[in-house]
Amino acid sequence: MNYPRLLLSILLLNASMAQAASFRIADIRVNGLQRVSAGSVFGALPLNVGDEADDRRLVDSTRSLFKTGFFQDIQLNRDGNVLIINVIERPSVSSIEIEGNKAISTEDLMKGLKQSGLAEGEIFQRATLEGVRNELQRQYVAQGRYSAEVDAEVVPQPRNRVALKIKINEG
Repeated sequence: MNYPRLLLSILLLNASMAQAASFRIADIRVNGLQRVSAGSVFGALPLNVGDEADDRRLVDSTRSLFKTGFFQDIQLNRDGNVLIINVIERPSVSSIEIEGNKAISTEDLMKGLKQSGLAEGEIFQRATLEGVRNELQRQYVAQGRYSAEVDAEVVPQPRNRVALKIKINEG
């Protein structure tokens, strides 16, 4: 999770809503969804139409949406009594290429990646990729291949997706 961005969003939300009194939510609009369903957003949102919204509940709502892991940015705004949620989704993994491996089979590597939460169609998180890269490096060292190097490249794709290219030099 990107805690500095979450903190900044919360501070900005507090600053923009500081003068605003609480309001009764007449409607909720969500902008920016591409793959995540509106139902997923409303399921994670602790506010409903008809609820009273104040600064604390809006901050809690932002936290709840960030906890889903689907979004890299969330902004809550108000238009009259309408709560507007603007989101930027995290990209999904469109493909994974592994090259240069001989000591560990590609099938075994792909299985390990999937168990670590890195597979085609999954939401991409850079921290997961770094953890996987470090684990692969550790596995090569455990085999006595101390000069092995594992590099991972993230290639942006259309429609908010990324391709992952993992290059292994077994030394």
